[in-house]
Amino acid sequence: MPGLGLDKIMIYELDLEKGKLKQCDQPWVNTKPGSGPRHFTFHPSGRFAYLINELDSTVVAYAYNERNGSLVKIQVESTLPSDFKGENYAADIHVSPSGKFLYASNRGHDSLAVFRVDEENGFIEAVGHAYTQGRWPRNFAIDPYGTFILVANQYSDNIVVFRVDDETGMPEPAGHSIKVPSPACIRIAPLE
Repeated sequence: MPGLGLDKIMIYELDLEKGKLKQCDQPWVNTKPGSGPRHFTFHPSGRFAYLINELDSTVVAYAYNERNGSLVKIQVESTLPSDFKGENYAADIHVSPSGKFLYASNRGHDSLAVFRVDEENGFIEAVGHAYTQGRWPRNFAIDPYGTFILVANQYSDNIVVFRVDDETGMPEPAGHSIKVPSPACIRIAPLE
């Protein structure tokens, strides 16, 4: 669980019988001071995890040990193009259902950063950026098949649908946009 003001990822084990959380042997992982850890997601393989830092616009890749819940940092990458000079706050992060691609939203640059995932070692490689067709993409969701991404642009009051290219992972506008006042969160029901 990312702690934005703590600069830590807190690690707990869920006791299903008691319905309680308990600390793991490694109760937290420190992040870079001032980076602002915001959201966290796992790779479908369960071997890797990824953190998005809001304040320094970075993605951190971790090796994950599901037996004891431990995390080991393996890589840090920017969510922004190298020539971007404006203000930005990274927001949301998701891995495609296939495990091939990772996406991160940029509020300010107004884009989705796209990364290819090396499924052997968890490393990520920047592929490019897709403009979100709106302002301040706070949250986004990937459909269970990995075909579409829905982006909630909070300041332009719209949710935009993108179709994902299977080969490159790049989202392309699908021609659908919905007007919604200040959308901040999107969830897609899982398949049964």
